[in-house]
Amino acid sequence: MKFILGKKLNMTQLWTGDRFVGVTVIEAEPCVVVQIKNVKNDGYEAIQLGTGTKKEKNINKPQIGHYKKVAILNKERSTNIKTIREFRVDELKADNTLNIGDIVRVDTFDVGDKVKLVSTSKGKGFQGVVKRYGFKGAKTTHGTKDQVRMPGSVGATGPARIFKGMRMGGRMGGDRVSIANLEVIKVDLKKSLLYIKGGVAGARNALVMIKGDGELKVFSEENSSANEGVQEVTQTVKISDSNEIKNT
Repeated sequence: MKFILGKKLNMTQLWTGDRFVGVTVIEAEPCVVVQIKNVKNDGYEAIQLGTGTKKEKNINKPQIGHYKKVAILNKERSTNIKTIREFRVDELKADNTLNIGDIVRVDTFDVGDKVKLVSTSKGKGFQGVVKRYGFKGAKTTHGTKDQVRMPGSVGATGPARIFKGMRMGGRMGGDRVSIANLEVIKVDLKKSLLYIKGGVAGARNALVMIKGDGELKVFSEENSSANEGVQEVTQTVKISDSNEIKNT
């Protein structure tokens, strides 16, 4: 399994052969591995990624302490990581294990990959049943005055209460939405952009978790000698996931 954190920018169109395809543009800046959780210490296996930056004064002390190990192992990273998210995995399978401070970039994905995206949908506030559930509403004839968008009957007289699950007006949107089997149309490493076929839930600048099948490519810093300085090392890590995305 491979994964990365991104930010939804906008939608546009791209040519694929002789057809136009609607795509969502996601900016996925290089993410850093903040923590590797295991069954022995944490009760489950997961990999924690961090992305973005914010002022250190806006980060509490426990978080700064949590990020310090990343700053020590990766000189380009400081302790002012903005957002962290976890990706649950079954098992790490690799000769070269994943390390804290390793970097994940957009080129871990390839054109044609099937991915699953998790994001938060747009918040619509308090809405009625017509907008929230698509109710038809009442006819605007024969004396109908202020009942056009009303839900109508909500139950029998006998129980004298509203049953749980009744579709009524309420807060709409702001939900965690998962969309699977979306295709990667284009990967722009220079601008750290992913072009995903179709729509993605969420407003502009919404955080998006992206994961797919395949080997995760990570980039680590290695001090080979005092003369050579810092050298970028690329490796692939095999991660098994029980919820593998099926290509359809």
